Amino acid sequence: MCGIVGYVGKKDALPIVVNGLKQLEYRGYDSAGVVLWDGNQLRMKKSAGRVAMLEQELLQKSWHGSVAIAHTRWATHGKPLERNAHPHTDCSNDICVVHNGIIENFAVLKEVLEREGHIFKSETDSEVLAHLIERAFLMGGDVVSLKDAVSEGLRHVSGTFGMAVISSRDPNIIVAARRGSPLIVGIGEDEYLVASDVSAIVGSTKKIIYLHDNEMVVMSPTGYSICNLHKKPIQKEIEMIDWNIEAAQKEGFEHFMQKEIFEGPQALENAIRGRINAKTGEVKLGGLEVVADKLLDIERVVIVACGTSYYSGLIGKYYFEEFIKIPVSVEYASEFRYSNPVVGSKTAVICISQSGETADTLEALREAKKCSALTLGIVNVVGSTIARESDAGVYNHAGPEIGVASTKAFISQFGVLISIALFWKNLRENPDSAISNILKELKALPSKMNFVLDEDKEINNLAQKYLTYKNFLYIGRKYQFPVALEGALKLKEISYKHAEGYASGEMKHGPIALIDSSMPVMALCPKDSMYEKMMSNIQEIKSRDGKVIAVATKGDSAIKNIVDDVIYVPRTPEALLPFLTIIPLQLFAYHTAALLGLDVDKPRNLAKSVTVE
Repeated sequence: MCGIVGYVGKKDALPIVVNGLKQLEYRGYDSAGVVLWDGNQLRMKKSAGRVAMLEQELLQKSWHGSVAIAHTRWATHGKPLERNAHPHTDCSNDICVVHNGIIENFAVLKEVLEREGHIFKSETDSEVLAHLIERAFLMGGDVVSLKDAVSEGLRHVSGTFGMAVISSRDPNIIVAARRGSPLIVGIGEDEYLVASDVSAIVGSTKKIIYLHDNEMVVMSPTGYSICNLHKKPIQKEIEMIDWNIEAAQKEGFEHFMQKEIFEGPQALENAIRGRINAKTGEVKLGGLEVVADKLLDIERVVIVACGTSYYSGLIGKYYFEEFIKIPVSVEYASEFRYSNPVVGSKTAVICISQSGETADTLEALREAKKCSALTLGIVNVVGSTIARESDAGVYNHAGPEIGVASTKAFISQFGVLISIALFWKNLRENPDSAISNILKELKALPSKMNFVLDEDKEINNLAQKYLTYKNFLYIGRKYQFPVALEGALKLKEISYKHAEGYASGEMKHGPIALIDSSMPVMALCPKDSMYEKMMSNIQEIKSRDGKVIAVATKGDSAIKNIVDDVIYVPRTPEALLPFLTIIPLQLFAYHTAALLGLDVDKPRNLAKSVTVE
């Protein structure tokens, strides 16, 4: 779960890769490092902590060169100390490696290498890569270049890697390879970049190539070549990206998360743009048309995801069961892949991942494919591994999301899910007026979402009022239950307060024992089919001196008389209410963390894209 960036060309490489690290810091930020070839020797600097600390130390240096690789780390093996930061080197410090992924057989490899005399300096699994490449050079024979040595070294590796290497043995080039961990090549004017994410490249070029598993690129100031790990040449198409560097900037907001919450309406518009026709009731999803016939044969749906994406899947379950009357189960991807899942050719497995690289979700997809299930992907990153390996899918089009705690991507995910449900319904029967009305209301949602965002100041005041409370409950029913789960997760993720989400009907089965004057409850109580039930739940809480913050429908004066505080959202059909009710919970979590002076965009122990198990 780390960020990699490398540059080779005619410009000064150091500022380019350091700036790339800043764009990648959401992927990991417990340590960072860089190595530069200055034309005579390798210059390396590593630092525990944020990229800014590394940058300050580099300002003391007068290093210049046109080839560099850099890394920002989120620890998986070895504590976040300077000695465990990347790049890692071989015994003679002639080979430098940056790596993202997990080397599953590193203990065995390390033991063999140590018996051969290799000396290890870190606690990481990544260091074995440098020694394997060194070993390949020492073997001689056909190994005469860095490309040869990387190919030979990786032959012994089990596990996942996105890696880049430079060496004084074969200077002025970068060799990079991937298996299970993303790598992207940027094509500039007489310059080439490699990175684990588009955001590190977009400031330099919009021309990119996605490396696939078991592929390797060799980059020099005069060009690049791509081959498989056995050195067989591969021709790849250059693609254009439409993101720009401004899209990853805060644009006047204090934090990326705040900016991205306010981008929620735009994220929904992007998710449905060109895909729905409210007049005819039709939904057009080009990514699914290729499997339309197969969808008609599906008898069951399994949604697999992790974290926030899992909660969007729970909302999707209601959509599929309500609109197409098909049974749906929602599974944690980390459990699905180990549970001997009962799926087959009549099952559609929908994999949801913002990055499209989530390790557990990707392995769940592969497990589903082994069982002959139809696999569908819902991802935000074009060309990501899940997008490529699924049978079909739909992109979110939410744009880059920098804040670790997902907000706008979550909204776009269930925007896609309802679109899929209605597309599927259209395959089974002709569009009707009910669907046209839903689509009409869906198109109207962004303006209603902006109404909720206009209450930002009031929600900030609520966060201030409840700032000293340590524990929270979030409750909801039906469509609002997953919203409660996600709201509680947001508060936990960024404010470090204890919060739990519950289905309101479960209160009497345990959680109500926690209720007293020190336990605020966020109650999702819009005017829907569960309204009366929710009102009863609120009365139960109030009779036990609980404090209640209600999220209710505009115009509901009755609820205002029984709760402590209320946040209003506009009216909309029940199935669409999650688009509105999630926003106050996102804002409440954001303001709580901001008022506490916490690092909202980079909460402790978390990283944006979980690309290792």
